[in-house]
Amino acid sequence: MTPTAVSCATKPELLRSVRAVARSLALPVDTRARLVLAVTAAAEAALAAGEPVTLTWNEDPAADDGAWLLTLAFASPRPSAAAEASRLPLPAASVADGAVVWSLPAKAPGRAADAARTGDARGDADADGAGQDSGATEVRAADVADLEEELRAVVARADALGADHRRLKDELSETNSGVLALYVQLDERDEALRNAHGQTLRELEDALRPSPIKVDGVELAVHYAPAGTDAPTGGDLYDWFVLPDGTVHITIVDALGHGVTSTRSALNVTHAVRTLALEGHDLQSIVGRTDEILLSFDRQTMATVLLARLNPATGELRLANGSHPPALLLRADGTARYLDVRGRGIGFPLPGSDHLLTERMAPGDLLVLYTDGLTESRRDPLEGETRLIEAARKHAIGAIEDIPGAIAEDMHTVILHPDDTLALAVRVSGTDITRG
Repeated sequence: MTPTAVSCATKPELLRSVRAVARSLALPVDTRARLVLAVTAAAEAALAAGEPVTLTWNEDPAADDGAWLLTLAFASPRPSAAAEASRLPLPAASVADGAVVWSLPAKAPGRAADAARTGDARGDADADGAGQDSGATEVRAADVADLEEELRAVVARADALGADHRRLKDELSETNSGVLALYVQLDERDEALRNAHGQTLRELEDALRPSPIKVDGVELAVHYAPAGTDAPTGGDLYDWFVLPDGTVHITIVDALGHGVTSTRSALNVTHAVRTLALEGHDLQSIVGRTDEILLSFDRQTMATVLLARLNPATGELRLANGSHPPALLLRADGTARYLDVRGRGIGFPLPGSDHLLTERMAPGDLLVLYTDGLTESRRDPLEGETRLIEAARKHAIGAIEDIPGAIAEDMHTVILHPDDTLALAVRVSGTDITRG
């Protein structure tokens, strides 16, 4: 079809023309309102400068959906206006050669040309005989109807948006409530899991501890802390029991590695030592014999071992050592000495204790057995041994159950090298031995 063109010199003329074309093509009210705003906004600069604009439209009869093409051409190109076309209320399909173009589907094809021929698209300036200029200012009934319809569409759209907003707020509130409830449930579940996990760890740690023993004349207490909170145990273990002759046997083991995997090796060592001790093997031979036993089924085990035998009736103390840090003996008068015995541990070349060391403990004397995690937390064993003597002196007269933990707390004020830590305290009180 032949394009139809209308020249508009004022904004009211342009408004009437656009509305008439939009109405004749049965455009939806919302689309019509956006088109009116978009066309007048694009033409505003030219009209303000006194430059008329030409509104051209064309229905494409070849289009299956009755598409029509609306072209707004300026009498003199204004690139600035064209550059803003993408941000208009109804974005333009294209901008080229000073023209802003919209392409919209026509629901009533063929009526736009009729509207132009009857003058409805422009609005007849002489319809009421008021003269040529009256068309630019006259408010026609059709314009009022169009404006009311567009306002109703805007209000309806605003109401719909408000309803959608309220619905979304309600849905969001319900979602937030559901999420909050889910967080509460997850937190409760996590708390239950943490409690169950902690209980399991405590039960596992208790299962690894030997049964407490009560011996007249001897006080014993122990403190253990793993290197990390993710593992309840490590390679540091102890064992204590009373032999048939009434002496107290104590085993301290530090197996290579950390975590639960090293616990198995430490358990193998303590069980083998207990078996050999109860069978009556000589204390000095037990380290080497333990290595022989484990060699047949646990060739990967490497561990340091310290064995102590204390006779409560006489105070006689005997020590055998396999590469383990020396025991600390703190006398009641405050003098201290490390009881060093040379030897090699389980899995080492030529394992065994080179000799036995014999001492005699008097009432009030304190013996501290430990693993290297206690003295090497600052990476300097010699400095750690000096600090251990000071800590033992500080806490020696306290309740026996508090001494190992208090010593460990003093030793670990600074930790540069975290490691499993075990501290075991033995104090002689001077009474006769009884089996517990």
